[in-house]
Amino acid sequence: MYCGFDYGTSNCALGIMSNGEPRLAQLEGHHKYLPSAVYALSRDLITESVAKGLSDEQRAAYIASRNVVLSRAQRFRSEEGYESGDQVLFYGREAFEEYYQYQDEGYFVKSPKSFLGGVGLRVEHVRFFEDIVTVMMQNVKQRSEMSLGVELTQAVIGRPVNFQGIDAAESNAQALEILTASAQRAGFRDIEFQYEPIAAGIDFERNLTKDKTVLVVDIGGGTSDCAMVRMGPSYLNKSDRTNDFLAYTGERVGGNDLDIQLAGREIMPLFGMGAELKTGLPMPTQIYWNAVTTNDVVAQSVFNSMETKVQMEHLRMDMMAPELMDRFALLRELKQNFHVVKNAEEAKISLSDSLNCTVDLSYIESGLGVDIDRDQFALAVESPLQKMIRLMESAISESGERPDVIYITGGSAKSPVVQSAIRSKIGDIPVLDGDHFGSVASGLASWSERLFR
Repeated sequence: MYCGFDYGTSNCALGIMSNGEPRLAQLEGHHKYLPSAVYALSRDLITESVAKGLSDEQRAAYIASRNVVLSRAQRFRSEEGYESGDQVLFYGREAFEEYYQYQDEGYFVKSPKSFLGGVGLRVEHVRFFEDIVTVMMQNVKQRSEMSLGVELTQAVIGRPVNFQGIDAAESNAQALEILTASAQRAGFRDIEFQYEPIAAGIDFERNLTKDKTVLVVDIGGGTSDCAMVRMGPSYLNKSDRTNDFLAYTGERVGGNDLDIQLAGREIMPLFGMGAELKTGLPMPTQIYWNAVTTNDVVAQSVFNSMETKVQMEHLRMDMMAPELMDRFALLRELKQNFHVVKNAEEAKISLSDSLNCTVDLSYIESGLGVDIDRDQFALAVESPLQKMIRLMESAISESGERPDVIYITGGSAKSPVVQSAIRSKIGDIPVLDGDHFGSVASGLASWSERLFR
C-alpha cells in the first residue's frame, strides 16, 4: 500500500487514500500526529533497535557497519540488567514524559530533522543521524500499519525546499540520502519525495471550485517553505503539474525559531540573561542562546562543554545577583534546557487562543515562573517572522504574478501574530488556513496515489 509520510521537525503524520479521501493514521491514542522526539535509556540502544527492525537482507551489512555501537548496547543491557523484552525506547509525548522525569539519565533527542544536511559532519555523526531517523520511521510505520490495517510499502515523503541555509545543494543531497536510507531500513520499498508546500497545496486544491493562483505557505518546525501554484478544477487531474508550479522559496527558519526566541527573550532573564555585572559591562548572552538553541548540534555541544561551565563560574563572581547564575547552573546540570524551550512552545500555542499565559518553571525552583502576553511574543519573534515574510515576498516576485489567495499551514501558522504579520506585509489578499498539522500528510497521500496506484 502507498502512503504519504510527513516526517516533520516538530511532528510526524502519515496518511493513505481511502475512498478518494486522505485518511490519517492515529499515531498516539486519538492523535493523528506524533511529536518528533525519542528518549532512550542509552543512545546505543537506538542503533540496537534499528538492527532488530531490519529485514533479513539488510541486517548483516548494517550490523557490520555498527559493530562497536551494538557491542556497547549489549554491555549496557548486561550491566543495567535490562532484558530483551524491556521497553528501553520511548516516542512522542511519552518521550517527553520520560525526559522530564529522568533527564540526566538517558538520551533525549527532539526535532532530529533540524540536524539533517549539516555540513562537515563526520561519518559516525551521519550514521547516528540515520539511526535516529530510522528508528522513528520504523515506529511511525508500525503504528500506522496497526491503525490503518494495511502493510505500507511505498511512500512519498515530504521535504523542505532547503534543509539548511548554508551550502544548500550539498546539504539537501546529504539530507535526502539520510532520509532515503532510513526509509528503506524502515521497510519502504519505493520512495519518492515531494516539496512540503506543494503537498499542502495539493490538499487545499481538492476543495477549490474555481481556478486560482495560490501562495502556499508551510511554516514547519524547522523550515518555512512557500510555493506559488496555479490550481483548481482545471488542474486537479493533470498528470504533469510542472508548469503549474511557478516559484519555490524556502529557508531554515520555522516554528522552532519562534520558540527559541521566546525562550531567550522572555524566560532566560530569570536565569541571568541581561543581568547587571559589577564591572558595568553587559552580561554575555551567547551562553544563554546556546542553551535554548536546541536545534543546533554545535550550540548544544558548546553549552554542555567544560569551557561553558568555567565561564559561568567566572561570570557568577562578577554578577550583582549571583543567585541567577546559580539557577542557570542548576538548569544546565539537570539538562532542562529542552524543557524550557518546550515551555516556550506551549506558551506560543496558548497565546494563539489567549492574550496572556503563565510559564511554570517550578521544576527548576519552587514558585518560579513568568507571565507572557501576546505583545511580548510578537516582539520576541519579530526577527524570524520577518524572514518568513521575506520568503513569501520572494516567491511572489519570482513567480511574476499576484496570488489570488494565501493558504497557510503548519503548527505556528495558527498564531494570530503570524497571520497578522502576513496580512499587514503582503497586502490585501485573502489569507486562509486549514489543517495545520495534517495538510502536508494529506497532500502527500494524494500525490502517492498518483504515483503508485
